[in-house]
Amino acid sequence: MTGLELMQAMLDGRIPMPPMADTVPMQGLSVEAGKILFSARADARHLNPLGRVHGGFAATVLDSVTACAIHTLLGPGESYATVDLNVKMLRPVPVDTALLAEGSVINISRSIAVSEARLKDENGKLYAYASATCMLMRNDG
Repeated sequence: MTGLELMQAMLDGRIPMPPMADTVPMQGLSVEAGKILFSARADARHLNPLGRVHGGFAATVLDSVTACAIHTLLGPGESYATVDLNVKMLRPVPVDTALLAEGSVINISRSIAVSEARLKDENGKLYAYASATCMLMRNDG
C-alpha cells in the first residue's frame, strides 16, 4: 500500500492504529495527500507532578501528525524517520478535552520532508505548534 492508502486503512478501521494511539489517545479523523487530522485527549495518565498535562503529550501528538502527513506522500514500502521536531507550547493542554491535531507537509524532496502541525480545541484556540523534518528512505535510493 502507498502511505496514503495505509493511513486511509487506519482511519477506516481496516487495520489497527499503532499501540502509541492507546498510550496517548489519538484517533484519525480525516486524511488526504499531504494532510491529516487526528483527535487527541489527555487524561489522568498524562499528568505531571504539578497536576498538569505533561508537555510530552502535545509533543507526541504533534510528532505523530507531522510524520503521518509525510507518510501520505510516500510510495509502497517507503519509510521515514524524524530527525528534528520543534515544538512550541503556547498554553497548558486541558485534561479530558478533545483537541484537534492537524498536520500538513510544507515541502518534500527525494530525501527530506518538512511538515508542520497545530494542536487546537474545537473553537480554534491554539495550544501548541510544531515543525518537523523527516529523512526519507525511498525504494530506489
